[in-house]
Amino acid sequence: MPVPLYEAKAEFFRMLGHPVRIRVLELLQDGPRPVRELLADIEVEPSSLSQQLAVLRRSGIVTATRSGSTVVYELAGGDVADLLAAARRILSVLLAGQQRLLEELRTTEPAA
Repeated sequence: MPVPLYEAKAEFFRMLGHPVRIRVLELLQDGPRPVRELLADIEVEPSSLSQQLAVLRRSGIVTATRSGSTVVYELAGGDVADLLAAARRILSVLLAGQQRLLEELRTTEPAA
């Protein structure tokens, strides 16, 4: 029996649900990057980065090519960059709303 679309979407978002994976995707928006550059920018243990890259590769969201001893990763398509941009816009609105609420709480005098 095929997986319902909503379950496939939930699994996709679960796959994205790790800070290192999101950071890798953000860095790859600027173009292909070798693992050593990703390691320098993300500052995690090599084994942790390798594990998270494997998840992204298995999902098909990134591709890897080997040139000698260097492995270079890149986004599999431009839709990922669009998704990250949409997430940024959504978060901007949510955080702006929270900031307004925080300012209101700070300026409102407590009731006697």
